[in-house]
Amino acid sequence: MKIRTLLVVLISLTLSTQFLWSKSNEEKREFYQLTVYHYNTPSQETILDNYFQNALIPALHDMDIQSVGVFKAISNDTSTNKTLYVLFPIKSLNMVDYINGKLLNDEKFKSAGNEYLNVKYDTPAYKRIETILLKSFSLSPVMKLPKLDSPKNQRVYELRSYESASESIFRNKVQMFNEGGEIDIFAKLNFNAVFYGEVIAGSQMPNLMYMTTFENMGERDAHWDTFRNDADWKKLSSLSEYKNNVSRSVITLIRPTDYSDY
Repeated sequence: MKIRTLLVVLISLTLSTQFLWSKSNEEKREFYQLTVYHYNTPSQETILDNYFQNALIPALHDMDIQSVGVFKAISNDTSTNKTLYVLFPIKSLNMVDYINGKLLNDEKFKSAGNEYLNVKYDTPAYKRIETILLKSFSLSPVMKLPKLDSPKNQRVYELRSYESASESIFRNKVQMFNEGGEIDIFAKLNFNAVFYGEVIAGSQMPNLMYMTTFENMGERDAHWDTFRNDADWKKLSSLSEYKNNVSRSVITLIRPTDYSDY
């Protein structure tokens, strides 16, 4: 009887601990705002750089949003459709409206960003803007800044988007990252992931996105070679329950600007 009672207590404690850990992780989960600026000319790039460096990032820092990443696609050198990415974490979706309201009434921000904010109709600062909102994965609830030593202009960050054929198949891919252990494999192989997130508002849903970071292009290629040959990845990717859960993947290689927080 005592043994049975002890087993019941141990099981209860285990379940209680798992519940508290799961609840704590859920409460920590962040949201991310990723904004993509499409532009064409060097003059537009200069206006954007000045705006982010001197107006937007300082204003966000004043709101206690410290980890503001600004990145440019490595393909910009040869592409006519150039892209610039701005990424930062927010504690709740209410912050989206809060940030917009604060900027609207921030005189220091408006003065520093005057060139961008008051462009003429025939000399725009960009071609188009798209905004993506994400919610962090349950087993990677907060953003982690990369631990890299190389200069920013040598680093390679990789932004990936995995699209799925349906919402249920998408949930299966998210589960593969979380409970399935794909996040753990990336961590084991030192991919320096910044975030993993479910897209909750965007133009390519259902999809997830994540960002990994490397010292340089050679290290990036070597890491993916190691990943493809990793025994844990081979085992995970061979499981029948995870087959065909990605219908399209989009890989974007980017570099941080000199003024990016990371």
